[in-house]
Amino acid sequence: MSSFEGPLLLPPSTSTPGAPIRLAVASLGAIGMAVVEAVQSGRLPGFTIAAVSARDIEAARARLAPVAPDVPVVPIAELEPLADIVVECAPAALFGEIVGPFVANGKKAVVLSIGALLTHGDLIELAGRTGGQIIAPSGALLALDAVTAAAEGTIHSIKMITRKPVKGLLGAPYLEENGIDIAAATEPVKVFSGTAREAAKGFPANLNVGAALALAGVGPDATTIEIWADPALTRNTHRIEVDADSASFSMAIENIPSENPKTGRITALSVLAALRKMTAPLRVGT
Repeated sequence: MSSFEGPLLLPPSTSTPGAPIRLAVASLGAIGMAVVEAVQSGRLPGFTIAAVSARDIEAARARLAPVAPDVPVVPIAELEPLADIVVECAPAALFGEIVGPFVANGKKAVVLSIGALLTHGDLIELAGRTGGQIIAPSGALLALDAVTAAAEGTIHSIKMITRKPVKGLLGAPYLEENGIDIAAATEPVKVFSGTAREAAKGFPANLNVGAALALAGVGPDATTIEIWADPALTRNTHRIEVDADSASFSMAIENIPSENPKTGRITALSVLAALRKMTAPLRVGT
């Protein structure tokens, strides 16, 4: 019988025995830099930054210089042999090029372009054959633990209503293809209503949360997404409504944008949390 009494207080991080896990970071935006800084500062123990890839290699080297001057910056094709895990936080068009080599060799990929999974199902099948794994952090969305639990039973319906500042939606392919101009909006405008699959295609840089919700629950064609552009907002907001045989629940979150208005600050933190779980002595959450 355990002799434990009282509350368990865990330190922010714990040391990990053995060789550190070699981490590759694909793209050096707000999320990629947050990962590099956390590892280099010792806040994320058990890992070492093995290599970084970026569209502009020289600019990436300059950005790394203050925190990780010795980390190599290489083309995407050279990442896999150098690392055990890749953190993919690049444009969705590069998803297969980044993730494919890692899962093909039985390795892990932590992915942020989750919407790309809806058109790269072959990579999931490949990971199943090789023993690789694709890990999708919670990102800017809450309630995924509850959704994945409910999906073990029967989910009757899932809906997500997203409201974003106008600048967080500008340039989305769906808006341009349909001639929807929100730049001068003075009041909330509903710009989309449809399935998660359609949302992922029309808003590839804006709505990975919808794809994550769909993959956790009833799939991209049975998950309903509604998107609003709201000039009065300064935060990205998401409300989830779920009706299942085990529970009915609704949750909302307001995310503070990062330096990239399309991405919330909590997204980078969710990547760090997902990585920390890989080496932590205690794992909390599904």
